[in-house]
Amino acid sequence: MPSAQKPMRYGHTEGHTDVCFDDTGSCIVTCGSDGDVRIWENLDDDDPKSINVGEKAYSCALKNGRLITAASNNTVQIHTFPEGAPDGILTRFTMNANHVVFNSDGTKIAAGSSDFMVKVVEVTDSSKQKTFRGHDAPVLSLSFDPRDVYLASASCDGTVRVWKIEDQTCVTNWLLLQKCNDVINAKSICRLGWQPGSGKLLAIPVDKVVKLYRRETWDNKFDLSDTSITQPLNVVAWSPCGQYLVAGSVDGSIVVWKVETQECIERTKHEKNYSICGLAWHPKYRQIAYTDTEGNLGLLEDIGDGKKTNDKVASTAAKDYNDLFDGDDDDYLNGDAIEPPSSPTPGANEDHGDDDDLMPTASHQRRAILDDDDNSLDIGMIKANSNLLAKDDDDDDQTGGFPALPASSTQQHFYDGPLPTPRQKPFQSGSTPAHLMHRFMVWNSVGIIRCYNDEQDNAIDIEFHDTSVHHATHLPNSLNHTMADLSTEAILLACESTEELASKLHCIHFSSWDTNKEWTVDMPKDEDIEAICLGQGWAACATSALLVRLFTVGGVQKEIFSLPGPVVAMAGHGEQLMVIYHRGTGFDGDQCLGVQLIELGKKKKQVLHGDPLSLTKKSYLTWVGFSAEGTPCYVDSEGIVRMLNRRLGDTWIPVCNTKEHCKGKSDHYWVVGIHENPQQLRCIPCKGARFPPTLPRPAVAILPFTLPYCQVTTEKGQMEEQYWRSIVFHNYVDYLSKNDYEVDENTTSQSVKEQQELLMKLFALSCKLEREFRCVELADLMTQNVVNLAIKYASRSRRLNLAQRLSEMAVEKASELATALEEEEEEEDFRNHRNASYSNSAAERRRLPVRNVQQDEEMEDAEETDEYEEAEETPEVHKQRPNPFSKGVTSAEVTTSKPAVIASSSQGRVNPFKVSSNKKDPLVPSASVLDNMSKYSKKTSSSSRTANKQSPPVIKPLIPKPKSKQASAASFFQTRTPNSSEKTVEERQEKTVEERQEKAVEERQEKAGRESPEVKVTAQDNTENKRPKTGFQMWLEENRASILTDNPGLNEAEVIKEGMSRFRVLSSEERMAWTEKAKGRAANDLTEDKKRKRPTATEDEEKKNQEQKAEDSNLSKKPKTSGQSTNARLSAFAFKQS
Repeated sequence: MPSAQKPMRYGHTEGHTDVCFDDTGSCIVTCGSDGDVRIWENLDDDDPKSINVGEKAYSCALKNGRLITAASNNTVQIHTFPEGAPDGILTRFTMNANHVVFNSDGTKIAAGSSDFMVKVVEVTDSSKQKTFRGHDAPVLSLSFDPRDVYLASASCDGTVRVWKIEDQTCVTNWLLLQKCNDVINAKSICRLGWQPGSGKLLAIPVDKVVKLYRRETWDNKFDLSDTSITQPLNVVAWSPCGQYLVAGSVDGSIVVWKVETQECIERTKHEKNYSICGLAWHPKYRQIAYTDTEGNLGLLEDIGDGKKTNDKVASTAAKDYNDLFDGDDDDYLNGDAIEPPSSPTPGANEDHGDDDDLMPTASHQRRAILDDDDNSLDIGMIKANSNLLAKDDDDDDQTGGFPALPASSTQQHFYDGPLPTPRQKPFQSGSTPAHLMHRFMVWNSVGIIRCYNDEQDNAIDIEFHDTSVHHATHLPNSLNHTMADLSTEAILLACESTEELASKLHCIHFSSWDTNKEWTVDMPKDEDIEAICLGQGWAACATSALLVRLFTVGGVQKEIFSLPGPVVAMAGHGEQLMVIYHRGTGFDGDQCLGVQLIELGKKKKQVLHGDPLSLTKKSYLTWVGFSAEGTPCYVDSEGIVRMLNRRLGDTWIPVCNTKEHCKGKSDHYWVVGIHENPQQLRCIPCKGARFPPTLPRPAVAILPFTLPYCQVTTEKGQMEEQYWRSIVFHNYVDYLSKNDYEVDENTTSQSVKEQQELLMKLFALSCKLEREFRCVELADLMTQNVVNLAIKYASRSRRLNLAQRLSEMAVEKASELATALEEEEEEEDFRNHRNASYSNSAAERRRLPVRNVQQDEEMEDAEETDEYEEAEETPEVHKQRPNPFSKGVTSAEVTTSKPAVIASSSQGRVNPFKVSSNKKDPLVPSASVLDNMSKYSKKTSSSSRTANKQSPPVIKPLIPKPKSKQASAASFFQTRTPNSSEKTVEERQEKTVEERQEKAVEERQEKAGRESPEVKVTAQDNTENKRPKTGFQMWLEENRASILTDNPGLNEAEVIKEGMSRFRVLSSEERMAWTEKAKGRAANDLTEDKKRKRPTATEDEEKKNQEQKAEDSNLSKKPKTSGQSTNARLSAFAFKQS
């Protein structure tokens, strides 16, 4: 006979509720958190008799007309039944009793308390007591042996003990449960039970199974389980006959087994999935009364089949799928249509062999159940399948579901896929559960907000870590606020809606300079606040309408935006808002969360656009927030702390595993704050619980961070972990500097020093292990100065090949330094131009430096053919920078005194008028490592024939480098380092010259109708050869003597490097002064240029050829000989070395 589940009804207020029947089964007795014991004649009784026994009633038991209750006043009381008259106190404890039970004949009661004690008391003479000591934590539940020899008890210390009542000794104990510090934190209340009658078996709910232990031997005889049980079991109860066992779980599952065959005969589910905390069998009928933690009472009827004890029943192999199907199928799949066992019990089939002819195959069953039209089922076939062919069975009995199917070895599962995970409820980071009377509403880096909701007071206490921010505050909690957040500006509180009042957001802006510091906002009807947070100057709340509402800290409503799913948690810091929400349904215990990170400053932007949030498998979110420096972080239930790595595309990196620091499996760390400098994870150790109690005040522990790198026990792995941890934990410096925050330069320099020391140690280790390629990879992470140290180390280690490769890298890094300095000054000068209100006509905008790579490439592609022809017609090896008017650009010569500074158009700010050839010809060979310093972009054209004649003998070809933002090394080692100020002055000159030339070209086109590439080339000579010095060069000329005095023995390259570092230290005003000096000289040169008569194209060509010959014959006659002599000396040194 299938069970019938009647609708549940309200019994008590929210909280633990217990249930039992009287001796005859004529009424149901319940007790709950409202302190009342209610006597129900049946489930439909609308006026049950109520007896008040105290403020809260934790447990009740009824036998022989005596009602025993465990109340919140730490007593076990006795009342007459059914009158309900008080009949005295049986015993007292120092804390409240959690469970009371009668023995089989009703002469004794046993009670277990939160003070770790177990007492057995005679009902008729309460002076006869026995106390059992041995548990190290509150006692959860008790059960008397039917023979009155033993008593079983379960405790929060994780043990189940069996006591011999006569001599009060512990016979045996098993460590079966998860440890915790209080009943309220226990995963299961572990209501255990002895088998009635013989007391042969002791049933104990342990996680998702019921373990049965044999009497006397105390060995585990077998376990009862079912795949429909997905959460820990809370309570078990035996039927009066001792043949059946029922168990209820924390997610509302109720399962009944026939113990003899270990077969599951019933499955049902709580209609709202509330935790089952009370179960009681009717003493005569096949009924089970059950209660949940919300105070509701329910009843299951017609358990099993009273007529035939050996009916075919379902096996434990099936699953409960009632959440996965809709419509009429629910009635069938809701715990009643159970799959048959894969190997049927022989005894069960023997008596009913004649019925086997009526059994359809599995495929027929499935079709009959699921595939029939109009959701109809063949009742006759189902009766046949269930061996229910008797005529006197009433069809009305089947309204609650259909009977179990027969055994069939070929039966298939209806659905074998993963089951959906219940969605995590919204929470406030740093808070403890809302149902606690004393709880933390928030604990963060600013302070602590506690809430007290007991008989004496309903109030909120606010305490600041730094009392200079604000003094401690005590607030009444008349609106029953359940959420809070705290910043250095304000306190934000929120409450849920009630039948009379709307959900409210309440802010106390204590840093305000006016007198009205508080404001309140009511949410619209049917919209509840689910999460709140504070930032700098703003507050936010997320509501049940999937909205996030922003407010100023003074109460002005700002933007509103929708969330893609229900909110889980929010956090704010400065201008950053992080929202975690459900982006879908998770499966197999995994949550499916998304994260949005929004910056609410003047330039509002979304950094993370609902990206999936990484969580450990089968875990959920427990804390979300920001480090003290403003980096987003979060923690999951497995203790993994993750931090946003902005350097790697806003990905999440695990930085700590708090579980590694826990001593026991049930211990946890409750995170309250994260600091990146110094590296500290601030948290509270919780022994046997996930969160701390408010009293005594918990102590904060500091845990170190460790990135989960491989082989951290080795020297290499340890240093790699330290290096990358230093990188990750100093990412915030870049973020703060980009957002115009002040950054401590000492901290930055210290972190760089630490990182470079680790790299150098790794480099030395790799040298010892003869891993030269690895050495080069490490050197690529080093700064230029440390690369020089690495070169010295490699040379002393006699690794010349490595030293040579590192020298090439040093040159590359030096050129990158030069380019960076140019760009820095160019940015300053560009801002000055903008401030000076230059005209924005189309012609002048075309001449400004731009970053549009696509325009450069289009210009290059359009003029590719002309470029190559011009490159051969106009070989100019002495140019430092191509002229905007020339159609071609030649590559620089290594031996030339003024090599070209060629930067890739795809990197940084470049000259948009430089049009390079795409033709990839063989590059110029070099003579040695010091001459092998000129870096070429992919778009550099081939060298002219004249240049090739000057190149030294071929020793080793230069490998083409990929596109990178780098200048030629020779330009770095020259005294005349081209600076951004020079670039800008040159561009201004080029603008003037271009206008002058355009007029001249028009005149010539009218007279001779000729094109003007030669004129442009000549103009380039006039401009390039007369280029003014930059501010840095002028400063270096004046300060060269002081640099050499401080550092005697420096070569020219080192003088320039030292000069660069000193020039950078100068204030922006001083650097601008030097730039202005350079501009003044440039203006004078430009005036002289205008006075000169413009030569014809033919004269220009001849003059240029003569200059080329003169340059070829004697380099020393060129102006600015210091650069030439430096390069010549370096080249001579290189030839000696080679």
